[in-house]
Amino acid sequence: MLEPLEKKFRRRLSELDAVGTRRRLAPPSGIDLCSNDYLGLANHPLLKKRMIEAIEEEGCGATASRLLRGERELFAKVEKRFAKLKKTASSLYFSSGYAANVGVLSSFLEKDDIVFSDQLNHASLIDGLRLSKARLVVFPHSDLKALKTALKKEQNNGQRFLVTESLFSMDGDFAPLQEYAFLCKETDTALIVDEAHAVGIYGAEGSGLIEELMLAEDIFLSVNSAGKAFGVSGAFVCGADWAIDYLIQKARTFIFSTAPVPGAIAAVDAALDITEKEPERREQLLVKAAYFRKLLSEHAIAIAPGSSQIVPIIIGDNAKTLWIAEQLQTEGFDVRAIRPPTVAEGTARLRISINISLTDQILEKFVSSLVRVIK
Repeated sequence: MLEPLEKKFRRRLSELDAVGTRRRLAPPSGIDLCSNDYLGLANHPLLKKRMIEAIEEEGCGATASRLLRGERELFAKVEKRFAKLKKTASSLYFSSGYAANVGVLSSFLEKDDIVFSDQLNHASLIDGLRLSKARLVVFPHSDLKALKTALKKEQNNGQRFLVTESLFSMDGDFAPLQEYAFLCKETDTALIVDEAHAVGIYGAEGSGLIEELMLAEDIFLSVNSAGKAFGVSGAFVCGADWAIDYLIQKARTFIFSTAPVPGAIAAVDAALDITEKEPERREQLLVKAAYFRKLLSEHAIAIAPGSSQIVPIIIGDNAKTLWIAEQLQTEGFDVRAIRPPTVAEGTARLRISINISLTDQILEKFVSSLVRVIK
């Protein structure tokens, strides 16, 4: 009965094979050069200890949404702590960054509103925008001139929003947040910033680029992953008390999801302890990123200018990118080929993510292998 359906989607899978974009699951193997565990916290003994303690006390699962029986005192405690870190009045913990972004955008963006979105925003932001009822205007990546023109040209009867990442996950470059904040003030536009890849790393206290650029008072909401630099899972939406309360009432990804595992937020609390007491971790990370970029430059491997821990090496062709990644994997380096639709057609790449466990010797060996394979 379902044979035509199977044929249809087997054909679709064959089409993905033909253009080199079919994905396959593969567990970690070799030296980590592709995860988002930037500060090396995912396997830290303190995080494991706190998670185990929380499991022993609270059980393995929350068993219901937070509005039913899934709420725990620990959630509120860590949310308060995280809000303080971000210099906001309140925060709300979601089970994932995806759920947080979709929840925020589908809750606050209403009919008659207009939203300006960076062309390279993450899929979770794109999906949240699609679920909203606001009119969407996509502007070229970090293009201030185009954004200024759009803000002046596009008129609406409701609220105006600007949505951006602070550190872009595939290109490793920074949004011009200071300029955005200025434009938003001039045009009564609410600024929403996804700090997924910046939180835990940038700023004197490690709360992200908003802190580093002293823009806390200029941001409507920020979304902050706990699954990257903090090494666990989930995400905190930070903002004013009334905004967080509204999310509790309206965000479907919060209301209708089983609450996060209590052990996870206990581990996040431990990660916050470590990042507070060991600022040298983020300092080491950026030093290693700078050294890696220097090595690539010395070996004539072209990369875009930048300073972040995310270093994309653009290959272009899907099949060639996949082949290069596989060759490097055989030499013990866990790198993955990033292909469309994750990135634009013709920009397949190796997305190298630096973490603090990588020694200079490992980075040097990797670049040597890369030079040999890529050429």
